[in-house]
Amino acid sequence: MPEEMTCPQCQSPMSSRRVGDVTVHQCSSCQGLFLERAELAHLVEAETDYHRDTGPVTRPMPRITPDMVAPPPAPPSTRSYIETLFH
Repeated sequence: MPEEMTCPQCQSPMSSRRVGDVTVHQCSSCQGLFLERAELAHLVEAETDYHRDTGPVTRPMPRITPDMVAPPPAPPSTRSYIETLFH
């Protein structure tokens, strides 16, 4: 059985969980997140991959006509790969 970890900040017990392909240790008290250096590198690579093809999208402006109505609001988007993991 794995040894129970304690938070280096507040000395409370920490629980481990999988977030995507990474194991994250989270404090039950202060909610601090801790992970191994290799796991951090994996998150950095995933974040880079997420943004690789997400440049600004420029669409042509439509021709304005009197019968036009405002478009519906755009759906909310995530700003990063890591943000998608912690919802």
